[in-house]
Amino acid sequence: MKRKMEISELIFKIVAYFFLIIFALMCVYPFIYAISSAFSSKAANSAGSVVLWPVEPTLDAFAWAFTNSQFWVSYSNTIFMTFLGTIWSLFYSILGAYALSKKRIMGRRGWNFFLVYTIRFSAGVVATYANYRDTANIFATLFGSGEEGVQLMYTIDLKWVVVIAMGMNATNIILLRNAFEGVPAEIEEAARIDGATEMQILTKVYLPMSKATIATVALFFGISRWNGYFWAMRVMGEQQNYSWPVQVYLRNFIESYTSFITQYDPENNPWPYDQSLSFEGCAYAIVVCSVIPILIIYPFIQKYFAKGVNMGGVKE
Repeated sequence: MKRKMEISELIFKIVAYFFLIIFALMCVYPFIYAISSAFSSKAANSAGSVVLWPVEPTLDAFAWAFTNSQFWVSYSNTIFMTFLGTIWSLFYSILGAYALSKKRIMGRRGWNFFLVYTIRFSAGVVATYANYRDTANIFATLFGSGEEGVQLMYTIDLKWVVVIAMGMNATNIILLRNAFEGVPAEIEEAARIDGATEMQILTKVYLPMSKATIATVALFFGISRWNGYFWAMRVMGEQQNYSWPVQVYLRNFIESYTSFITQYDPENNPWPYDQSLSFEGCAYAIVVCSVIPILIIYPFIQKYFAKGVNMGGVKE
């Protein structure tokens, strides 16, 4: 027999669902608006009549994006930095988490303390920027010393600087460490008795038994890389537009339009794009295209997400 719901419980559920729906709408609406604006005409966007659905639907913005060579270059750069960056970050995060999960490691408590310390007390923007700058300087020393080395460095592809320098995340290492600590010691001992090496134990025992957490951490790294904007902009600047990811390209597209509007001078500062197109529509078309890969990949990883967070976040 079903228990009769009390009035207070009913009120609580109504209020909870109300705020949940409001929160969901606040999260979804920006994307709905981006899609609507991307498919709307220039007149509709200029008049501000786009709210929930496309007004005077058109594919001009997407046609412009798909025929824009710089867009495809930046899109491929984003895929490159996301794919290789995620692999690089997973590689040494797994190695670090595996080492920290072993009680026989000398100074294990101290290393774990400093790892947690970096989460609670972030070094801030200045120190992080110094990390990127020093990584770029290391690349520069490979080509010479002084200003000549720096200038020569800019002849190489700075995507590699972003891939290498943007790899550390203490939270993800802790998730992996906790998942590794949850692997039964008996299984590891059995593998050692069978003659397995340390690397074989990691690849044949720990990784298969922690694949949910690894998939979750890979998703975290992938989204962080895909959405990476600030540090890619700081490292590359205006010097390598052929290395820009989508986010940096979008920022420069918006800045060029803003400069054209605020300093209207068609002769000396011409608008480099087709003026018959809607600027808002083109910008949102780039945004929609940049979100599509995440929407495609996430459903395949979603089944590992909750399990991976629980395994990595709860220490037995």
